[in-house]
Amino acid sequence: MKDKREIAVPSKTKEILAKHGLTLKKSLGQNFLTEPNILHKIVQTADVTKETNIIEVGPGIGALTEHLAQNAAQVLAFEIDERLITVLADTLQEFTNVTIRHQDVLQTDLVKVTDEAFFENLPIKVVANLPYYITTPIMMHFLESTLPVAEMIVMIQKEVAERINAKPGTKAYGSLSIAVQYYMETEISFIVPKTVFVPQPKVDSAILKLTRRRQPKVQVSNEKAFFRLTKAAFQLRRKTLWNNLQHTYGKDPATKAWLQESLEQAEIDPSRRGETLSLEEFACLSNKMEENAVDTQ
Repeated sequence: MKDKREIAVPSKTKEILAKHGLTLKKSLGQNFLTEPNILHKIVQTADVTKETNIIEVGPGIGALTEHLAQNAAQVLAFEIDERLITVLADTLQEFTNVTIRHQDVLQTDLVKVTDEAFFENLPIKVVANLPYYITTPIMMHFLESTLPVAEMIVMIQKEVAERINAKPGTKAYGSLSIAVQYYMETEISFIVPKTVFVPQPKVDSAILKLTRRRQPKVQVSNEKAFFRLTKAAFQLRRKTLWNNLQHTYGKDPATKAWLQESLEQAEIDPSRRGETLSLEEFACLSNKMEENAVDTQ
């Protein structure tokens, strides 16, 4: 008789781990969720329907994948741990709409792989419990890709979610907030306590919902230069914008004159700190720096 228990039920999770002789790898940030209600809530938050294709990163033993497969048109999951490929083939054997790729998602041509995996041209959403140690690179890989991801609903460390969702003038606001908010609208949907994981992590998680903007939040003449500027502004957190810009771009007279002129034209006081500048102000400053750029830059 078929076992009707969901994978995330603690007793079922333990059985699966025991059956396959699995020990969890701390180096891969493996923490398995053992609370089915939270998985239901994630799928609900993501509004997963038969009219959506889903990408998952780090499916583990398939607890979230199971829920996604029940609701989505297709699911494409990337798993880096070779030991889990066999486990997933076992736990998800009843689902014909799931493709598991034993690949590092960061080394993947997302457009090519999704073209191969998805039969129908439906909206794509990323729904995943991301490993803490590599959250930011994975998110930026999707955001900077030409793959048309409509939404990302990801479980990440609560503190990181707060940084991504932060507003100017707050302690959490920084270059990561800007990098994500440039592309996406951000919202923390709900908090996931550390107690519902095996093994239990040291911190709580949050479900972060990112919705693709029709166009970037601000218009910049050079995206690469814009992101270099925003990183520079937070290089030394306690320093002024002026000190940070010199630290990154240089202190020679020509560079200082270029920075000073750009700041004046953007009407930004160089004694302010980076965390007080809005995306619009950073965009304005970046555009002025591009307009005034000297040959040495």
